[in-house]
Amino acid sequence: MRFRLVCMVVLIGLLTLLTACNQDSTLKKETPPKEKTNENIRVASWSQPITEQTNLLVDEEKHFFEEQGLNMTFIPGAGGGDAIKNILSRKADIAFTDPGSLFFALDKGEKLRVIYNIYPQNVFNIVSLKEKNITKPEDLKGKTIGVYSLSSGTRQNLLVLLHEAGLTEEDVKIVETGLLNFAPLMQGQVDATAATDTGLYTGKQKGLGDVNVMEVKDYLNFPSDVFVVTEETYQEKKELLQKFLIGYKNSAEWMIENPNEAATLAVKHAIDGKAEENNLEIIKIRKASSVSPTTDERGLGAFDRDVLQEAADAYQRLGLIENKLDIEGIVSEELLPKK
Repeated sequence: MRFRLVCMVVLIGLLTLLTACNQDSTLKKETPPKEKTNENIRVASWSQPITEQTNLLVDEEKHFFEEQGLNMTFIPGAGGGDAIKNILSRKADIAFTDPGSLFFALDKGEKLRVIYNIYPQNVFNIVSLKEKNITKPEDLKGKTIGVYSLSSGTRQNLLVLLHEAGLTEEDVKIVETGLLNFAPLMQGQVDATAATDTGLYTGKQKGLGDVNVMEVKDYLNFPSDVFVVTEETYQEKKELLQKFLIGYKNSAEWMIENPNEAATLAVKHAIDGKAEENNLEIIKIRKASSVSPTTDERGLGAFDRDVLQEAADAYQRLGLIENKLDIEGIVSEELLPKK
């Protein structure tokens, strides 16, 4: 009798243990650990993916944005105006655009915020063959001038030079020539072309001969490109934007400090990046435009509000926009990474 009782107690204990183990196993199966999911962020660029933007294109290898918990999507465009349209239509979160396109949108009443100064130095220029004898803005009167697109910074900065000479858009013929806009110049289809410093370098590598160059910064040196968001995005996605700016600043610092590695990766990621030696020169040129006394003092992305206000005032004074813009209320540095 006692033996049967002992056996029963042992059996009950074993059943209890098995049940507990089974429950524990079931709980583990029913509550698997949650996987961390990255947030999506979309950047609308003024251009196709090009060498000077290599730092934005290499997250597959360098993980600048992934490390911030982001999946970054690059949306190509055809001018700064395109980038602005993409954020206004909610196809993108951030616009990589030029101040001129920003000013035009603000002048039309759009509610926008500027959150990062990508290139503090003006990189735009007007290039013509020596034989055309175009050496000053006044010489552009009656000429045919190529621009990347009618919504691009090349056109906006051309208008600045024209107005400096007392000319208007009606005094010249402006034609769209696309990103590789030196071919029409070399073929005589245009008298001059509006371009950037890196574009000019590329043109020279493709056989562009002796040229005259008018640099916009000699007349008005204001930033070439900035990151812009809608006011709605700014108010609703501050944490997301802050993560993006940390990732972007890290990527920009990497490209400044490691131009050779960036030049190598551009071969894979940039549409104009087939020649590594050329990539390296373009990256070095862009490095020079990414820094300024303001960024030296306060870190990459920082603004000199007075310079941007001067540019906005000049656009109004020259008749490019109608309304006076308050840059102080448009530029925000609260999301910038600390130096």
